[in-house]
Amino acid sequence: MKFRAESINQYNEFYTESMEQTESYWAKRAETFEWFKQWDEVVSGNFNDLNVKWFDGGQTNITINALDRHAKNTPDKLAIIWESNDPNEEEIYFTYSQLLKKVNQFSNVLKNQGVRKGDRVCFYMSMVPELLIGVLATARIGAVHSVVFGGFSAKALAGRINDCDAKIVITNDEAYRGDKIIPLKNITDNALEDTPCVKTVLCLERTKGKVSMQAGRDQWLNELLANASTECEPEVMNSEDPLFILYTSGSTGQPKGLQHTTAGYMMWASETYKNVFQTDDDDIFWCSADIGWITGHSYISYGPLLNGSTQVMFEGVPTWPDAGRFWKTIDKYKVTHFYTAPTAIRALEACEAKFVEEANLSSLKVLGTVGEPINEEAWNWYNEKVGKKNCPIVDTWWQTETGGIMVSTLAGVTPVIPCHATLPLPGVELMLVDTDGKEISGNPAEGNLCVKRPWPGIARTIYGDHERYRQTYFSTYPGYYFTGDGAKRDENGNYRITGRVDDVVNVAGHRIGTAEVEDAVNEHKEIVESAVIGIPHDIKGETLMAFAIPFKQSANAKELLPTVNTLLVDHIGPIAKLEKIVIVPGLPKTRSGKIMRRVLRKIAANELDKLGDTSTLLNPEIVDEIIAAMKK
Repeated sequence: MKFRAESINQYNEFYTESMEQTESYWAKRAETFEWFKQWDEVVSGNFNDLNVKWFDGGQTNITINALDRHAKNTPDKLAIIWESNDPNEEEIYFTYSQLLKKVNQFSNVLKNQGVRKGDRVCFYMSMVPELLIGVLATARIGAVHSVVFGGFSAKALAGRINDCDAKIVITNDEAYRGDKIIPLKNITDNALEDTPCVKTVLCLERTKGKVSMQAGRDQWLNELLANASTECEPEVMNSEDPLFILYTSGSTGQPKGLQHTTAGYMMWASETYKNVFQTDDDDIFWCSADIGWITGHSYISYGPLLNGSTQVMFEGVPTWPDAGRFWKTIDKYKVTHFYTAPTAIRALEACEAKFVEEANLSSLKVLGTVGEPINEEAWNWYNEKVGKKNCPIVDTWWQTETGGIMVSTLAGVTPVIPCHATLPLPGVELMLVDTDGKEISGNPAEGNLCVKRPWPGIARTIYGDHERYRQTYFSTYPGYYFTGDGAKRDENGNYRITGRVDDVVNVAGHRIGTAEVEDAVNEHKEIVESAVIGIPHDIKGETLMAFAIPFKQSANAKELLPTVNTLLVDHIGPIAKLEKIVIVPGLPKTRSGKIMRRVLRKIAANELDKLGDTSTLLNPEIVDEIIAAMKK
């Protein structure tokens, strides 16, 4: 039995059962997986003690459920269709039996390099098949994968490697990205100048670009894979053993390594994919995300494979060689379910209409959005031009921390409301609270979004810093998980996410902590201090803007901007570039020294009537001076 909600009534039944009979609800679903040993207890722990466990005492391996059982039952079914950056390069197909053999080969390569259960393996690659295969191989031998997006700088990569104490890094020689070539191995080499934990680098030859190979440390991955055995027994993993660490920016400078565990994450990735997307056996799913982000983990690496689906994996970008690339790819493979970001939708909406109008797109059944709330204009364009008003749009809300989708329409099952995530998935108990932490009852309502109880996919900790985990997510409203997002709830209980309420900016679906950006800006030789905020952007949703105090007030913002952005690219990556800098004589601060970015956001939006009471600031007079600087 698939345990998939097929109607609004069944959704209501599932949801009620998940709230009132939690253990039996999840036990029935867990029984559809393969286990070395069944669990002793379905769920234990709470948000006060932060000792949450799911399927404790059980033993499994996520790859036997994502690969082995399908390779046994449907060996010739397509698992992956890989589409190159270059549309003229031949695609690559992997059946489930072929994918299992490839994963076993990669597993044996890792074992031969001394990787053992619990070791951290860092991937810094483009969207080549070997990235997906390597992630699965790491999980198969019980090691912990940590994927770093290939757009991050050497310093950002080094920080993540050192934080998780990775002993091995796997990269490409170079990456194709549209008409650009990204020197991944060279960036890796620069990062490894300050990473004493790394003993081995495996490099995949992708572009055949010239790279340096350090004797005793670097090896070519292609050769090792070709000579490895296709047989590898999966490691027996306890349910709460770590599966992966994935870094996300926060409101303090150091990125947070969210640690997800084996069985709970497996359950959540599988169940959310199954219920939200409603795929059938002959459907073709395509998530356009990069595996360097949580969306690529849950809805490329794991969710579709756990459900035995066929999916497209895409190396390129949506606008190369032209703005019809997404639509041509959908038609080429008869994609039925397409999952992408509002940023991509807005970028393609801004292109010539002919690119989407010339496409057929009749294979599409379901459309999805992820990464940020979608605006109404983009939603309507996506619905009309891509879905032909014939495809339900699942506007999914979730986070790296949640492991999988938390709030969403179930395609063709629950109502679609433009720009609304709509209803919580079974197992998710939401609440809205006011700034004092009091729950807001009744509908309609608006407040800060919290979750009342643990769900299987929740990250268990921040790697190496459990106290930071507590402070970040559970200290604002003790006993509840605070998402950091605000939300509205309509009269029927449907949720609309309004965006971040903390110091995190969502740039093109990428969460960037303002403190991390400020740390880099403040290293500029001409800047004393800065405050960074997010401002609206037609394509990216939000972009970054800095209020900067220079050593010399005569400094020119336009001249500063390119040199500051060079610094940001070096420290973080291109995604952290500033849109503009405003030179100010000071910043609004509380008497404890905290920068009031809320005031800066209102000034930037010219919402001067909404500044609130600024008289309690340490320096209330600075507000008028910043307003004057903005007007310049």
